[in-house]
Order: sequence, then structure tokens, then C-alpha cells
Amino acid sequence: MPPFDTPATATGRISPPVAVPPDAEGDTADALTLGRRVRERRTQLGLKLEQLAAAIDRAPSQISAIENGKREPSLPVLRALAAALRCTVDELLMDEAPSERAALEIAVERAQRGAVFAALGIQPIRVSKATPDETLKAVLGLHQEVERLHRERAATPEEARRANTELRSEMRVRGNYYSELEQAAQQLLATVGYSGGPVSQQSISSIAEKLGFTLHYVGDLPHSTRSVIDRRNNRIYLGSNLPSRDARAPILRALASIVCAHEEPRSYGEFLRQRVEANYLAGAVLLPEQATIAALSEAKKQRQISMEDLRDAFGVSYEMAAHRFTNLATTHLDLEVHFMKVHESGTLVKAYENDGVRFPSDALGNLEGAMVCRNWTARTVFSQPDRFNPWYQYTDMTEGGTYWCTSRLETAKEGQYSVSVGVPFDGVRWFRGRETPHRSKSFCPDEKCCRRASDEITRKWAGASWPEAATPTSLLAALPTGTFPGVDSHEVYAFLDGYERGSRVS
Repeated sequence: MPPFDTPATATGRISPPVAVPPDAEGDTADALTLGRRVRERRTQLGLKLEQLAAAIDRAPSQISAIENGKREPSLPVLRALAAALRCTVDELLMDEAPSERAALEIAVERAQRGAVFAALGIQPIRVSKATPDETLKAVLGLHQEVERLHRERAATPEEARRANTELRSEMRVRGNYYSELEQAAQQLLATVGYSGGPVSQQSISSIAEKLGFTLHYVGDLPHSTRSVIDRRNNRIYLGSNLPSRDARAPILRALASIVCAHEEPRSYGEFLRQRVEANYLAGAVLLPEQATIAALSEAKKQRQISMEDLRDAFGVSYEMAAHRFTNLATTHLDLEVHFMKVHESGTLVKAYENDGVRFPSDALGNLEGAMVCRNWTARTVFSQPDRFNPWYQYTDMTEGGTYWCTSRLETAKEGQYSVSVGVPFDGVRWFRGRETPHRSKSFCPDEKCCRRASDEITRKWAGASWPEAATPTSLLAALPTGTFPGVDSHEVYAFLDGYERGSRVS
């Protein structure tokens, strides 16, 4: 990864610090580009297909297959082609298409070889020199629209939950610790001379400047967004009603897409991973690894680990402090932990564990949308009159033993949420609040624990009640459509266009 003071590119991106899965279509794309380069060079030299074939002692059909991207030449054939075409092997292997027309042909060929096109059962068109540009553009545009509709249809709650489950499994294996993002955060802080304590608003602004971006606070930020990046003009737009300290996280999440070189997500799984990376990087900058480890190590030594102390030491939200604790607890403190965010309705919104706690789930193992046992700390905290101090509680489970948990309530536009961090009984000796007398028992998933009323009261009220659920529909509804789920792209594009044309003033 290059240093962060490297000048930004036209899009403001720099090399990503995280590993990117190889593109499944990469081999096809390379063959197509190589083929077009061979054809372009042959045409420039005035060679016919038969002449080039004779020059390298191959059949014309073999050369045609190479030029059409249907066959990859071996290294000896590639060298022979380069010699016959009076160029180098490296020139033939360049990633860029040799011309705009060639790029258009490659895009159409690539689209027609994809799984979405194949599933349509439509005969692909033959791309030749005689095919007008307008025809190729029309075919490509139609294919892109079909792919968009395909992605929307695939963006179901089931797909979202599957992606969540896969990512959660990976996080558990890694102890929720990503060294690549930690390193990226350290480099960002180094560019602004961070020396300790809470990371200031000015430091965040300087990080943005180092990456080549300016910050613009506006009163008409699209309602479905927390920030908007204009990569053409290297601007980051934020809502003008944000308090300065609270603005740090949205700025960093926006910058994370630049630092990690995020492309437009092609699936919900990719969208979710990008969101996790952005949140992680923001947390790693606002709670720097070494400083946070030092604070937590001292707290562990004193047996006084506290999410409140972590929150106050770095001037962040309780939820961010709790998240950050889970990043570092296993790798640096040798503690296995769990994290929960639960809506006041009892619905599980976020969860992470590597300590063996059994989260509620459906028959397929999906956690999101499951109802949390009302005897768990994440639920009992809602009934506590004291909202100033944290709520500590031990919970005896029918499976897995006893867990201790600390929990707080936070308010959002969807209502109240509890944010909880917990450990198995053996790990509680390191935490403040371990002496709490509060204790409960959970027999879930046995419905008699907290979900099924007694036989007596059931007989009295069965058929005589008709409740309306208060759970926010956003927690259970199908995934919103579009490239960025939940974002109105028309509104965003109009917003950006207005500022670029000067019809809006920041």
C-alpha cells in the first residue's frame, strides 16, 4: 500500500489495504483484450489473417479464435505473434483496450458470455467490424438493465441473511480483527501527526485533505444518506445539522471507500462487506489501536474494563466503543466476547460472538430479525428506571453456562436500542460491574421461558386479543433495491449535479 500522501487519482482512490477476491470474469476479459490487441496490430500493419497465420505457422482458424477471445495463446505462440506483429509481449498483454471501439466490443462480448445472459436463452449477436456502434451500445445497455433487474430480484431477505451469516462466520474466525484495516488507520493518523487522546475534528479534516478531498456541509443532503462522495470533483457532502464531534465518523466512513478502493457493489454481500470495512476503519481511526490497547490493558490489570471509560477516553459513542472493544479483545487481551444490538421490540439487529453464547436464530441459523429472550440483559435493561448508569447482569443459560453482560440504551429514529457486551463467567473478573447482584435465568429456545403465557392466562385471552406489531418494518421488510440498498440514486445524482452546476450553494 502506498503512503497516504501519494497524490489522489482522478477518482480520489488509492490502492486498497484489504485483499480483494479475484474477478471470476478476469480470464475472459484478458483473452478478449489480448485478441483485440492482436487484431488491431495486424490491421495497422496491413496483414491479412492468413498472412499472420502463415508467419507463425498456425492455421488461420487458430488466429481467428485468438482475436475473438475464444482461445488463449501459449507463451511460445504469444512470442511468435509479438515477433510477427513487430511489438513486445508486454504490449500485447496490456490491460487497456486498444481503442474505444475495441472497448465497446469487449464489453458486449463479456456481457454475452456471462451467466445472466446465458440464463436468458437468447442467441448472442456476432460482433464484427460491420456491427454499428449504436447497435453495440443498445445491446450493452439492455444487458446492463437486465443485470440490474436480476440483482434486485436476488436482493431478498434470504440473500441478505445468507450474506450476513457468511460474514459473521468470517469475523468469528478472525476474532473480529482485521490487521489490514488497522494498518490503514495507523497510516492515516501518521499523516496528521496523531500523538494521543481523542482524535479531533481538525485531524479528520486534515486526513480528508491529505487524500485530496474537501468537506462540504449542506442543509439539503439527500434524506436517505449519511454522506455523499463526489468522486469527480473530490468532494464529501455532509449534513449541516451534525455536531462537529459526531461528524467524524460519517467523514471517516466516506473516506474508507476511498482508502479501500471500493467499487459499486454488485451484490448485497459485497455491499455488506464494504459497510463493515468502512465502520471498522472509522473505529480504528477514532480509537487508535495502540492507544486503545494501552488503555484496555491497564484496565484489565486493574480489573476495571469498562465500555463507558473507553467511550469517554476517546470521545466516541457507546456503540462505537463497544464495537471497537470486540475488535481488540481477543487478539490483544485474550478475551472471548459477544456483542448485541437489540431493538426495544426485542428484535436482534446486530450480533457478534466468539465466546460460545447461543444467539436466537431461525431454523436456517439466521440471527437478524430473531426475538431475544426477555430475560437476557439486552432486554431487561429496557425496564430499568436508571438510564444514567450501565446495567450489569448475570444470565444462567440452559446451554452454555453463565454469561455476564453490560448494557446501555441508545436512541435512534427507529426507537430505542440496547447495546450490550458480554463474556462467559470465567472472563468476568476483568470487568467493572462483576459484583452486580442482578441475575436471571434463560431457558430459551424453550417457549415456556418467556414466549408462551401460562395455560391459565392463555385459555382466558386466546381469541380475544388482536395486537398490532410495533417492530419497525425496516427490520423485516425485503431489502431495498438499487446499487446501494436504501439509497435513492435519483435524489443523490440530482443533488450532486446541482452542486456541480452551481445551482446549489454549500
